[in-house]
Amino acid sequence: MQTRTLGREGLTVSPLGLGCMGMSWAYGTPDENEAVATIHRAIELGVTFLDTAEVYGPYENEKLVGRAIKGKRDKVVIATKFGFKIDPTQRPAITGTDSRPENVKAVADASLKRLGIEHIDLFYQHRVDRDVPIEETVGAMADLVKAGKVRFLGLSEAGANTIRRAHKVHPLSALQSEYSLWERNVEDDILPVLRELGIGLVPYSPLGRGFLTGTAKRAEEYSEDDYRRQEPRLQGANFDANMRLVEAVKAVADEKKATPRQIALAWLLAQGPDVVPIPGTKRRRYLEENAKAASITLSKQDLEHLGRAAPAGGTAGPRYHERMMSLIDR
Repeated sequence: MQTRTLGREGLTVSPLGLGCMGMSWAYGTPDENEAVATIHRAIELGVTFLDTAEVYGPYENEKLVGRAIKGKRDKVVIATKFGFKIDPTQRPAITGTDSRPENVKAVADASLKRLGIEHIDLFYQHRVDRDVPIEETVGAMADLVKAGKVRFLGLSEAGANTIRRAHKVHPLSALQSEYSLWERNVEDDILPVLRELGIGLVPYSPLGRGFLTGTAKRAEEYSEDDYRRQEPRLQGANFDANMRLVEAVKAVADEKKATPRQIALAWLLAQGPDVVPIPGTKRRRYLEENAKAASITLSKQDLEHLGRAAPAGGTAGPRYHERMMSLIDR
């Protein structure tokens, strides 16, 4: 598999990454044996950019990734995140944000220990903390780079002004944000700033939390411990309206003798060499299917057809419920 570069600092990664969150959290019952096997298979296929965070579990996903990469550290690029107040005894475990410099450094040390590694390749602020100036947070992140504990820096779901302010303190290599045929909000304001500053984009939920695969169910059909049960776009009339997008993706997939998930990922990869999607899965069969998207070329006509079927702002329903939307910096 070829590589892509995130940022001008030179972070080289596989063109597709692997989102590891669902292996431990948010998407039903975990299966650690299959999850570890999936990470090992990813490495075999050249999908070597692994994404985790302290809050996934909480903490359990970093531990799982650490166990999976033991003896394989030189073959993977590890990204993890800080920035939430976490109380594992609460549901939900996230009780607020915390990007104070002392917490940034404490989380980095804890993540290194859980992952069993000597440095974090890409360290993100998970969500912007409105109570802490971004300059202070990135200053602490930069200290971690100087100390050799972190190689490259990133933000997640940050707005254009925050990105500019952060980048002045220390060069950013990546912004992680939701981006897909299902959610194109970054195109107007965020993506132009990233390209002006030379910052890569790492789309999470590139398959619309499974919707773009054509296999999604209505929200109420998911179990109580599945995040998608709270997904507004899978509820009621929103679900019905959004199925039109799935049909358009399926039509292109049939023509290309591919699957809808492969077409959705190929569309993202075609948005530029600075775009590196991280589809999440906890099963080898879906990983293998996703990886094949890197070899699919969409024509100009294909891209135009998909773009018309999924215009920016065209998806029915908000991205998240109100509490989660309040954490998005725009």
